[in-house]
Amino acid sequence: MNRTTWILAAIGLTAAALAATFVIEPGAPRALLNAAKPAPTPTAFGWNAQLELIAGDGVRGLRNATAAQARFADPYGLARSGNGTLYVADGGDNNLIRLIRADGSVATVAGSIEGFADGAGTKAAFNTPSGLALDSFGNLYVADTGNHAIRKISPQGLVSTLAGSGVAGYRDGPGAQAQFNGPIGVAVSQAGRVFVADTYNDRIRVIEPDGSVGTLAGGAPGNSDGAAAIARFDTPTALAIDAQGIVWVADTRNRAIRRVEPDGDVSTLNLLPTVEGDNPLSRPTALAITHDGLMYVGDMSTGLVLQIRADGNWVALTGNAQEQRLSLPAAMTLDAEGAIYLTDAGSYRVHRVAAAAAQPIVTVAGPSPLDPLPFTAGRWPLHPQDAWHEVVGTLGEVRGDGRGESRHHLHGGFDIRGDIGQQVLAIADAKTSNPSSAWGYGSLGEGASLDTISYIHMRVGRNGKGEPIDPARFQPIVGDDGKTERMRLRRGTRFKAGDVLGTINPMAHVHLALGSNGYERNAVTLGFTGYADHYPPRIERIQLLDSLEQPLAQKEQGRLVVSRGQPGVQIVVEAWDQVDDNLARRRLGLYTLGYQWLDAAGKPLPGYEQPRMNIEFDRKPPDDATKVLYAADSGITVHGSAITRFRYVLTNTVRNGKVATGLWLPSELPAGDYTLRISARDYSGNEASAGRDLAIRLR
Repeated sequence: MNRTTWILAAIGLTAAALAATFVIEPGAPRALLNAAKPAPTPTAFGWNAQLELIAGDGVRGLRNATAAQARFADPYGLARSGNGTLYVADGGDNNLIRLIRADGSVATVAGSIEGFADGAGTKAAFNTPSGLALDSFGNLYVADTGNHAIRKISPQGLVSTLAGSGVAGYRDGPGAQAQFNGPIGVAVSQAGRVFVADTYNDRIRVIEPDGSVGTLAGGAPGNSDGAAAIARFDTPTALAIDAQGIVWVADTRNRAIRRVEPDGDVSTLNLLPTVEGDNPLSRPTALAITHDGLMYVGDMSTGLVLQIRADGNWVALTGNAQEQRLSLPAAMTLDAEGAIYLTDAGSYRVHRVAAAAAQPIVTVAGPSPLDPLPFTAGRWPLHPQDAWHEVVGTLGEVRGDGRGESRHHLHGGFDIRGDIGQQVLAIADAKTSNPSSAWGYGSLGEGASLDTISYIHMRVGRNGKGEPIDPARFQPIVGDDGKTERMRLRRGTRFKAGDVLGTINPMAHVHLALGSNGYERNAVTLGFTGYADHYPPRIERIQLLDSLEQPLAQKEQGRLVVSRGQPGVQIVVEAWDQVDDNLARRRLGLYTLGYQWLDAAGKPLPGYEQPRMNIEFDRKPPDDATKVLYAADSGITVHGSAITRFRYVLTNTVRNGKVATGLWLPSELPAGDYTLRISARDYSGNEASAGRDLAIRLR
């Protein structure tokens, strides 16, 4: 295959098709190809976008199949050729380079076991491949994160190492001797220069056409603009090159988009704040630029895809609606029509963001409910791992902010009491996907994410005295003053069940969160050795609230009187649960609640043969649902003997993490006497039998 044929293949044209209109002269294919393209259409700002599924069934695995039947383990990097083929770097346990053809079928291009080997196709080996980029000749470049190298795959499928010794470090020079530290992002200029986001060296590197490696900008981790030698980045993960040759950087931990000039000068794109005055970026990880300089950014913390103009104006294209939320948007690429293709590593899917159709397509986003739970063998995150520990919090419980707001947020995990300084242990084998897997150094909320399980309220990678316990995996970041500023956990780091992850901080418990970001599941489903619950929930009170959220109080012959003219009422139930061997004062939230209406003889009314179980904490709802699910005067303390109150609003709905508001309309029933029966259940299936009925008289 000659040079011209390579170029034509890369953009999806045949030599015959092009020659039908143009005479192809050797030595000038780029000019001819450019001449064959129509003038690009200006990119609209704030267009009406829709998320569409390209491939992946949301279950982690390895399966080459068509579109929604295919499976990925960690679809991260993404590149698109001119003929519509998508190349996907599939990390995790797969360590493969996959492709998605224009017809939706998925196949393997290169890779085999986790390792470091050059060769043809499946004889090659990668370790946590991440960013991808295509050059004009059809060569595919791979940021091979776990091998600390940049790999190259020829159009014929031959894998070679472009640069990197395979050992983590920092060294410029000839490709084979150069060193990187977990590179994640890669981009190629029209001149054939390969730019690298050398993520854990906090630098932007460049590989010249002759194979030599140099540093374009950056040094120690930090956040400063200026000339190349003084500029600082913090965990840069994605790169994009605009039409002027400027390199743009998703600077993940700095919550910023940075601009790098050809001479290495660095500046930060100033974004307009949100309506609350905040930075719209939290952890940017995916980046793409249009032909006319508009930018698309995927944020792994918020799940949003933002469109950003050069003047700092921005708009969220997807992610505001819950069914459009991404879990870990890792990479982006664009097609000639301006559609965005992106990977969602946390959901094992590849998506397209395109203009919304008149009839919106039903979106499939997030990990599938069928995605298997991690194998934990019933382990606890504390010694002994095979014996009971006290449970002090469950998913969905209402939490205050400590400053007077008792309904600030929803508890997102499963809390296990432990002593301050006690070791926290991994409960399952894991490999990190998130490029910034540790957070909150020195704070009460400090934690780390290992694959789909997060361990929170611990000194990450440190013993009770604050000393590092595993510097090879938990890397201390030291500031200019010589003091440790935080612990860094690289993408692709592996752990075994039982490995020490850190020690419990002054919160005196371990918080386990299960599931991809934005799609957290109830960790009680993991099953813990010796955990048992034989206590039925306790119902303290049942109330009906009017439109002003005031309780109805008029009674007649022991029945609560309700006017059929009420525009709608809320059903509020105060209830709580306990589990075996816990302290008697320890009140926990329920798993599911509902209600049904019975006639005066106790027979369920039509439509209420079974309770309407409106509340189910199988998955964590968004925090803005707290005041939807809980009525006023709800509240909980983390510890202590203060009264805990869970006042659930049963006429509102939460299920599968989705929330909706509602009311019960008294007018739906004729005047008469009825019984409102509450169903309050814990995860073990115990149901409250006392205090569950409220006698009602409708007038």
